[in-house]
Amino acid sequence: MELLLNRTSPYARIARVVALEKGCADKLVLVWSDPWNEDAKLLQHNPVRRVPVLVTDDGHSITESLLIALYLDQVGTGDTLLPPARYAEILQLTGWAQGLIDAAFTTMITRKHHGKEIDDSVLGQRRRQAIERTLPALNTAYTASLPSSDSVTLADIVIAVALDYISFRLPEVEWQGKYPALSALRTRMLQRDSFSSTVFS
Repeated sequence: MELLLNRTSPYARIARVVALEKGCADKLVLVWSDPWNEDAKLLQHNPVRRVPVLVTDDGHSITESLLIALYLDQVGTGDTLLPPARYAEILQLTGWAQGLIDAAFTTMITRKHHGKEIDDSVLGQRRRQAIERTLPALNTAYTASLPSSDSVTLADIVIAVALDYISFRLPEVEWQGKYPALSALRTRMLQRDSFSSTVFS
């Protein structure tokens, strides 16, 4: 399998962490790609020109990080990232965390192309409000579902990537001291090789 990715995409990091957690690393060739240029290989496998893309051994191109995660969860080894007893709960937390990433990523991209003043636009304010609402909602929900073991779920991965991405790209969002459950999750995830070896750079 091949994973088309870059080092600063939170979506690509989700796919890479999942691959490591599911024991797929030795079966995976990392193909570093540039979605902002005419990357021929990336365009071949994803006309949307976005990373990550997982190219399976039989030549199918799976795009979107959560779809890649679902595929790797099925073909990989070890415990499932979506245990049936917590299925709906994990999907809820994962969806909120994905929305948090979307708001942070779009904030960074629009700033890059239009300047920081774009934050004052209607859409910029909407993104900021999404971040401000989602962090406490995740903290409250996660407090009620703290893991009873060292197992990792898809929600753990996506939330932790979202928090790391905000610290990386939007350091003015000072979440660390406000949300103890989220801080504890990030600390726990940083102790795992899958997370510590894929830091943004």
